[in-house]
Amino acid sequence: MDVSSPGPRALRERLGSSLFTRVAGPSGARTRARIHDTPGPRWFGPERPVRVVHGDASMFIGGLRALLLQSLHPLAMAAVAAHSGYRGDPWGRLQRTSTFLATTTYGTAWDAQRAVDRVRSVHQGVRGTTAAGEPYHAADPHLLAWVHVAEVDSFLYAHQLYGLRPLDADGCDAYVADMARVATALGVSDPPRTRAELDERLRAYRPELRATPEAREAAHYILLHPPLPWIARPPYAVLAANAVSTLPPWAREPLRLPYLPGLERTCVRFTGHALTRTIRWAMAPPPRTAESV
Repeated sequence: MDVSSPGPRALRERLGSSLFTRVAGPSGARTRARIHDTPGPRWFGPERPVRVVHGDASMFIGGLRALLLQSLHPLAMAAVAAHSGYRGDPWGRLQRTSTFLATTTYGTAWDAQRAVDRVRSVHQGVRGTTAAGEPYHAADPHLLAWVHVAEVDSFLYAHQLYGLRPLDADGCDAYVADMARVATALGVSDPPRTRAELDERLRAYRPELRATPEAREAAHYILLHPPLPWIARPPYAVLAANAVSTLPPWAREPLRLPYLPGLERTCVRFTGHALTRTIRWAMAPPPRTAESV
């Protein structure tokens, strides 16, 4: 017996710590303690569907899907390309996004509002003109709404496929309603509050969507050239394949992404479930103190 080999518990802790640091950053443990352990009222109580969805490993697939889907709006993609630093600081961008989601989902109402205020302040300064001469402003409610519906649709779709506890129809509506509260705080006018309204809003945006060279470049970078060590590339490839497989054909074609329904329903879906089970096992949260809600 090789006593130097790590046991299951040590392996779990090492893998979980590595994943958590990637997603939450080097100060993630302190941030997590502040978000979960600070007493006070929350926007969402422990019974709300938003906590079920955002606490599941399916968010890894849903988050990547959201980035690909959001890139199809030329104004949103222009803002990302010019202001987000997704190439220069991709992990920083991921960590800021994950911290915002965690704070608004689990943090105190005061912390959630402060996180929203910071984002709104940043959005005010994000403006410019696309290569085609179209002006954009990140604080534009119409553009904010597109980013919101693409994100909510992606998180929910991935959760229903890969989540540990998929929601029933009422739960799906309640999740969309939970996210509408955050969207309204961010400046979205009349966000969707049911699954049917979410689907309708997505359809309404489709005439505005197209894949610009920047969108295709971003998809190529995100899917094929992530800033990861070689040992992490195979599981990331599984993540990327499953994110692409959840996109509708109308979103894949302009980004020049493959559509192989037979393979996706069997091999790709199987690997997605295996990967999310592994992430869920590795990132099982430590015991928490009771929150005041």
